[in-house]
Amino acid sequence: MNWLWTSSDLLAAMNGRPVGTLPEGIIGISIDSRTIGKGEAFFAIRGDRVDGHDYAGIALANGAALLVVSEAKIPALGRLIAPMIVVDDVLEAMIRLGCAARDRSAAKVIAVTGSVGKTTTKEMLRHVLAPLGRVHASVASFNNHWGVPLTLARMPEATDFGIFEIGMNHPGEIRPLTRMVRPHVALVTSIAAAHLGNFSSLDEIASAKAEIFEGVVAGGHAVINRDTPQYELLEKAAQAAGVGHIHSFGANPKADYRLVEFSGGAEGSVLWAGVGGRTLEVAIGAPGRHIAENALAVIAAAECAGADLDRVVAALATIQPEKGRGLRHHLEMGTGHMTLIDESYNANPASMRAAIALLRDAEPAPGGRRIAILGDMLEMGEHAAEAHAGLATPIVEAGIADVWLAGPAMAHLRDALPPEISVVYRESVGDLSSYAVGALAAGDVVMVKSSKGTGCGRIVEALRGAYPERKAETGEA
Repeated sequence: MNWLWTSSDLLAAMNGRPVGTLPEGIIGISIDSRTIGKGEAFFAIRGDRVDGHDYAGIALANGAALLVVSEAKIPALGRLIAPMIVVDDVLEAMIRLGCAARDRSAAKVIAVTGSVGKTTTKEMLRHVLAPLGRVHASVASFNNHWGVPLTLARMPEATDFGIFEIGMNHPGEIRPLTRMVRPHVALVTSIAAAHLGNFSSLDEIASAKAEIFEGVVAGGHAVINRDTPQYELLEKAAQAAGVGHIHSFGANPKADYRLVEFSGGAEGSVLWAGVGGRTLEVAIGAPGRHIAENALAVIAAAECAGADLDRVVAALATIQPEKGRGLRHHLEMGTGHMTLIDESYNANPASMRAAIALLRDAEPAPGGRRIAILGDMLEMGEHAAEAHAGLATPIVEAGIADVWLAGPAMAHLRDALPPEISVVYRESVGDLSSYAVGALAAGDVVMVKSSKGTGCGRIVEALRGAYPERKAETGEA
């Protein structure tokens, strides 16, 4: 059996105490009793809302091979009979296991942070590196104080490329995570007004993101967006952290990986990139200039990790948008169809502008409309009114004539839009969802964008539930 961890290695790494007869090893690690697989270890982490110890019995019933539990919770587990590793604190034990995984690995490790594009860039790296070796990457957006150590602990010893997303809401959160990950390449995608309610300026956000450089191994690389106004701040932070090689990407003429030219289409795009005296023509299987900028960052980070540049470029042609991040659905409506662009995963002013540009470049069928369905951007703090009203300018410049809004903060955008734009406003996402199902027509292109916490993903699901997916796509929509 090809174990992820033997039980003896688990005990040693976590400084645990065995209870019962432990299996020889485990094939995976889970913190969710509902989705745990047979032969996996269940780590009973105590979260903000629930305590994993309360679900230990369900985890066993669903196939858990052993439980990792806290010494203080043993009495509460009562008569539960199961193989266990007892530790002082389950999250701290998982952190120790993650560090052990990093210690035993010979993988080239890439860490990604930034205000916009972290998950998309991480998934693009996963995609382009897969043909070159065994890739391990975080699932979903597992980028916080438990997501990063969990991803590390799940990394098989025989991994060639490890890709980790590292996020933050406050200063000081990235520092301990990057020191766990110890990347060979640290990539900062962008600096933008995300989580601005917790910071006084974009420079403060940049300084917090720059913590990622503190974990870079000796001789490692920093890859920084040269188009961000905070580039020099980030560059100086990388130098102060002792990063040996600093590279830049972007449209800036001084960028090491330079966006020379971009040609966008409704379903994909082409990027011409200047790299080391060469001009590379890069076909990208997903639309949007922001995706092309992410692709440029991927090319830079992958080459710094030792990947073959030509094979990386070739793989970008088969990139596909993901759920909540630009995935397109072609939904049947009578004898025609509508196009639904799902951008509902997250939002801040920069990603909103990128999504508005994506809608601008989409072509409705004759008689169809471009419709932006927008929900609140969260964590804007005292900047919420200004941030939401500020979206009026890119909407007008994009020529989008129909804007449907939901949420209290989007009332500021409603009031800022000029009268020539048709505006539908509902206080709740549920009310707007009901309206959208009945108001859309064949030929329309609709884009849904919001912060995940607003629940605007329900609008996407309502539309997909109301109209069947088109079985065969022909042409552009």
